[in-house]
Amino acid sequence: MALTPLDRDLLRRCLHHEPGAWNDFVDRFLGLVYHVIQHTAHLRSFDLRPEDTEDIAAQVLLQIVDNDYHVLRQFRGHCSLATYLTVIARRTCVQELVRRAAALEADAKAGKRVPAVDNMRPHAGLESLEEVTRLLRTLPAKERSVVKLFYLEGRSYEEISTLLSLPVNSIGPILTRARKKLEPKKE
Repeated sequence: MALTPLDRDLLRRCLHHEPGAWNDFVDRFLGLVYHVIQHTAHLRSFDLRPEDTEDIAAQVLLQIVDNDYHVLRQFRGHCSLATYLTVIARRTCVQELVRRAAALEADAKAGKRVPAVDNMRPHAGLESLEEVTRLLRTLPAKERSVVKLFYLEGRSYEEISTLLSLPVNSIGPILTRARKKLEPKKE
């Protein structure tokens, strides 16, 4: 879906720093940003507390306004503004989840006390960066690349397709095969 007239006007108003434009932008897209953050965290098996979601949403919004709306100035209108913002929110969320998980891992290794109930920890099975790295090494190169791009970098199927020169409709099956290979073996 192309850029709607309403979004085109909102974009123009923000880029020209018109009064109330940013508030209108936030009113229109903040729900989308929250949804993307919660969905992304769920797909990566992270439980987020409400304050974690708010922190990440604030980072997404800061990224949008940073450098005089640089992110919005890069938007070319080849998709809807909501789609574009979804990609930005997902990437920011994935980067933050990876950063937080690494910080928790470093704290645990350094012997720092980590709260017993830490909602930012991934669920059982992939609790350390080393474990994730070890599991990824068991995959063939193509599957490993697709898994890293999708789960660790938050790339869309279309982006992965372009980056790896693969048909877009092959990405889902590759991810499914990789997940099956990474599942713990039942005895």
